[in-house]
Amino acid sequence: MTDSAAQVAPDDLIQVGYITGAYGLRGGVRVTPHSLDADALLNVKTWWLDKPSLHAVDVRNAKYHSGDVTATLVDVTDRDMAEALKGTTVQVSRADFPELPDDEYYWTDLIGLDTVNLQGEALGKVTDMMHNGAQSILRIAPVPDPNAAPDAKAPERLVPFVDQYVKTVDLQAGLITLDWGLDY
Repeated sequence: MTDSAAQVAPDDLIQVGYITGAYGLRGGVRVTPHSLDADALLNVKTWWLDKPSLHAVDVRNAKYHSGDVTATLVDVTDRDMAEALKGTTVQVSRADFPELPDDEYYWTDLIGLDTVNLQGEALGKVTDMMHNGAQSILRIAPVPDPNAAPDAKAPERLVPFVDQYVKTVDLQAGLITLDWGLDY
């Protein structure tokens, strides 16, 4: 394992999965990724694990296997050591994520962005993302209506993250423009 006393955790850590148990007899681990493609888990060579406390580990190799990622970690040499990591979250520095092609985004970069429609009306803020099997979905918390009753709560908007509805994403401005009406 990387000497965590000599390393300080980056401030841009993103949780990308969690260890679900051992894989094989020689210390491999099975990780359930939070994304369908698992790019960060497969390509980044330093993971940060939170068990027993946050520390860095070097990844010897990682591969996609039956919907999970299997990996061997430096200094995890047997099944018992790997099994002891069950339930551990895996975090990766956002700066280490692989570069994406134009017009592709990591969910973590979209969460927190404001949304407006083509008429310039504020729709709300992206609070989360989810996948429905066909496409990614933006979960948008609506802008509070100052004229609504104090206990009235507007429902969240669920907008498919597809070209038909998503017109622009400006990460620098923190804004997504959607073809989506206020009354949808």
